[in-house]
Amino acid sequence: MSVAVLVGNPRPKSRTLQIALQAAEAVAGRVGHAGAADVVDLSALAPVLLDAAPAPEVRDALDRVAHADVLVVASPTYKATYTGLLKVFLDRLPGGALASTIALPLLVMGDPKHSLAVEVHLRPLLVELGATVPTPGLAFLEAQVPDAAGVIGAWADAVAPRVSAALATTTAFANTGGAR
Repeated sequence: MSVAVLVGNPRPKSRTLQIALQAAEAVAGRVGHAGAADVVDLSALAPVLLDAAPAPEVRDALDRVAHADVLVVASPTYKATYTGLLKVFLDRLPGGALASTIALPLLVMGDPKHSLAVEVHLRPLLVELGATVPTPGLAFLEAQVPDAAGVIGAWADAVAPRVSAALATTTAFANTGGAR
């Protein structure tokens, strides 16, 4: 099983990255994955992401995301939704590219009135790309980030059975020749 983290924050070493790594580690540990997550931090790709032909590092990142078994997709909330940087990257994936991928959406926001954005905006985008999103997304207020470990632990405990079941289903589907 492979676990990847896709972070749509334009700032390197962001709080969004840190919380996404914590979430990926917590979920991976509860579903029996011991390795480190593969990280795609879009802040490093931003300068070349809009090139007409994808740069080699963009193609590599797209491939890594498309082939993850579990993908934590994290973004800060801008204008009540995920970042344009994340949208530009995901728009480079063809339809169905995330089939056989279990996606876990996560947003970090400054105002609680944006808490539905993870379900209303990010989740449907991942589903449109073919991902299975078996759990509600995770929405964090920026003020919660320093104390996120407890929230993430409880969330991981709750989502692990659904992620495990979804992984079993997609693995069975792949073994019958239906995916990847």
